[in-house]
Amino acid sequence: MSVNTTDTLYVDGAWREASGGGSIPVTNPATEEPIADVRSASEADVEAALDAAASAQKEWELTPARERGDVLRDVSALMLEHTDELAELITREQGKPIEHARGEIEDAADLVQYMAEWDRRIEGDVLPGDTRRESVHLLRKPHGVVSAIIPWNYPVAVFVRKLAPALVTGNTLVGKPSEQTPLATIRLVELIHEEGDVPDGVLNLVTGAGDVGRALVTADQVSMVTMTGHVETGKAIMRDAADDLTTVSLELGGKAPAIVWKDADLDAAIDKVLAARVANAGQVCTCAERVYVYSDVAEEFVEKYATAARDLELSDPLGDADMGPLVSAEQVEKSAAAVENARKQGAEVEVGGRAPDRPGHWYEPTLVTNAEQGMDIMQEEVFGPVLPVTTVDSFEEALEYANDSRYGLSSYVYTDDYQLAMRFAEELEFGETYINRSIGELWQGHHIGWNESGTGGEDGKYGLQKYTQLKTVYHNYE
Repeated sequence: MSVNTTDTLYVDGAWREASGGGSIPVTNPATEEPIADVRSASEADVEAALDAAASAQKEWELTPARERGDVLRDVSALMLEHTDELAELITREQGKPIEHARGEIEDAADLVQYMAEWDRRIEGDVLPGDTRRESVHLLRKPHGVVSAIIPWNYPVAVFVRKLAPALVTGNTLVGKPSEQTPLATIRLVELIHEEGDVPDGVLNLVTGAGDVGRALVTADQVSMVTMTGHVETGKAIMRDAADDLTTVSLELGGKAPAIVWKDADLDAAIDKVLAARVANAGQVCTCAERVYVYSDVAEEFVEKYATAARDLELSDPLGDADMGPLVSAEQVEKSAAAVENARKQGAEVEVGGRAPDRPGHWYEPTLVTNAEQGMDIMQEEVFGPVLPVTTVDSFEEALEYANDSRYGLSSYVYTDDYQLAMRFAEELEFGETYINRSIGELWQGHHIGWNESGTGGEDGKYGLQKYTQLKTVYHNYE
């Protein structure tokens, strides 16, 4: 398995070397061993990619939607054909266990297939006019050139989560993978170039860090920016995009509450909360970040969760690991700092709470008890396998604590009381609520954050529509 790390810019259907001269090291987070050095794009490189996308956009828009869908169906098939190769690259550069990496590729391929099937269902409206022989047509048109800024936690899945709806609706795209995890994305684009049928200029890729991302936001050619990542980065993008009123779609962080009620199937709830906390070593914006457990069952919950967390195997993610490393030393430090700060504020560590003395960026699955609502660990996103727990004694208390957050992405409820579940579903101030299930949205749903968790939305009909703008045509045929 090899990836071209010299010519890492894909512009107008060809690979080219970055002209900036700088390079960015990519390391294996499980071992800290270097994998590759990837060249960083210059401002001129970004401009060339955007020019190529702009030049190709009108012809791509005029291509019948069915043909655009066929191109994406081929991409989906390519991903499935090369699942093992792409998954190994993800595990080596990002750290998630290999089975989870395979799941990322398979799920991402399914998403591309799903979005391709919208090719004949990009719907507008036909309305009656106010005079004889007049009608009003509302058409869905592409924005034009889309800049897509991709995070490191799901490098391939998030890339195609933006690529597929953008292309099927007639946009062209310039993508930037995270500088920490560019390799699997580069390889996917290589496969599309070698075996796919995407016209030149429709798909472009540039590599680099924040300066490259900012250039993709502020350039004149860009009509829409879609980004998944940190809240503060999202705010900076909004500020930069405001000068040109560029359309922005942001999927940002979260602090998802998980409410475990006294009548819940406790063993099932613990299994699902644990999976929703340690998925990708806790590096998922929809992870369960804090638990509110009914006081009657709190002691049993803590005991059983602690046992399950201790039993998780932290080992080579290319093997049979239950949980892999965090992506970087910085992420380990953030988890460790959050736990130490919680200790200072009066919380206790029931299990975990340390970084093992071994090569790589590891942090143990951690359970923090005696957490209080005002503590930082209950308010600020950790993005690591750390779970604080507090107790509640009423619906009103659980709802108040859960909604006491600047975030509003995902939430979880575990109860056998249908009426209670529906009350929570109605009153939780989050874009998503999972009832009696674990982490993972469905492509036909809609993944959207409220408050400081985002401004756009992904997936399903409503996610697809974000990549379009409405045009009104008045027909008078008197």
